[in-house]
Order: sequence, then structure tokens, then C-alpha cells
Amino acid sequence: MILHELARRMDLERLVDSQDATHEIETGYVGDLLSHVLASAKSNSLWITIQRHENVVAVAQVAGLGCIVFAEGMRPEAPVIERARNAGIALYVSPASAFELAGRLHKLLHTEAP
Repeated sequence: MILHELARRMDLERLVDSQDATHEIETGYVGDLLSHVLASAKSNSLWITIQRHENVVAVAQVAGLGCIVFAEGMRPEAPVIERARNAGIALYVSPASAFELAGRLHKLLHTEAP
């Protein structure tokens, strides 16, 4: 599903836009241990985390992730937002828990027609 549509349907607040307006999200990944995200997340994933430091942007770049969603209302500071903007990594925030966001994402990607 196209990232912008997915974000709209998941009711995510956009912090940084993706450089690619038609970026396709194929799956999701939930995790906060950065080394595990690097080892296990699939490219073109929507990554849900509560980590909000600059290293999350680097991990998303290396892993080829489509965007980062900060759960539980966790908001990154300005340097993280700027780094993501420069890297072309979309950032979103939601007050929902990672569990709830993962459920919404799964439903949209696997049970609803695009």
C-alpha cells in the first residue's frame, strides 16, 4: 500500500514526508533493539518503535525501511527530524501503542483491498 494512504488510514501524524510520494509499504516491523532491526526488518517496511534518537534514521537507511512511526506519542527532537528529512526517511508519530499500530497495519496490508 502506498505510504501516504497507509499513514492516512492509520491516523498517523506526519513529521517528515518521504521523498517518494508513491513509496510502497509491503510489511511492518516492530522493535526497539536497533541491532535486531538491522538483522531482521525487511526493506520497504513501516518500522514502529519508541526509540527516538538519531540512530533510528541511520538504521532505517541501512535496512532500507520506508518510514519510522514513533509509538506512544514519542516525539523525536529537531536534529532527528532534520536528519530524516535530509535522508528522505518519512517520520510519523501516533499516541497509540506499538501493539495497536501493528494491528492496524496488519489489517490494512492483509485483510483490506488496496
